[in-house]
Amino acid sequence: MSNKIPKHIAIIMDGNGRWAKERNLKRTAGHEEGAKRVRDITTHCAKIGVEYLTLYAFSTENWNRPKLEVEYLMKLLEKYLKNELQVYLDNGIKFKAIGDISKFSKSLQNIIKTTQEQTSQGKNLTQILALNYGSQDEILRAIKKLNEEKLEITKENFENCLDTAGVPDVDMLIRTSGEIRLSNYLLWQNAYAELFFVNTFWPEFSPRDLDDLISDFNLRERRFGAL
Repeated sequence: MSNKIPKHIAIIMDGNGRWAKERNLKRTAGHEEGAKRVRDITTHCAKIGVEYLTLYAFSTENWNRPKLEVEYLMKLLEKYLKNELQVYLDNGIKFKAIGDISKFSKSLQNIIKTTQEQTSQGKNLTQILALNYGSQDEILRAIKKLNEEKLEITKENFENCLDTAGVPDVDMLIRTSGEIRLSNYLLWQNAYAELFFVNTFWPEFSPRDLDDLISDFNLRERRFGAL
């Protein structure tokens, strides 16, 4: 690609359930297909030079879904991380999780931590999964940390207390499925992101779709509040 590649892309992966419903499949089939797209998009980003890819995998509000679906999503996440370890290593991808993972089972917490450790040397891309993540929760936890450590309230100190400490702000936010809202996702980090809302359901979102959006990104003039 000849386009300038965004350093940090964030995606709200929406539409798995509706994709499955259109095909008279169970919602779980949509989540399975969505997990395959995570691999496709992640490896593509590693190849084209994206440095950070943050994916909204499970929100603090997703606990309100039916119990069986939540249990399935936990098992799918565990299976995904086990299966993707070699993909991460082969493609030079570093894995990082943000969110409050203390609410997950001990086995899932261990897999998350182990995957982070085993992929820590990845240089091509950092894939960040937002797990039990909500931006309002993250901001409140950051404020609590500032208070506990008796730090001066500055932009730098606050950002260092966020889950994304050390990660640059989002350049490009994508939401699939046609919904037009941020859904409590990276509210601080998206301050000057370019926003893209596409009608495609996540299980149908392809690397070519991403390339097309990056081309559109390059047509936008980013002024960050200046002239």
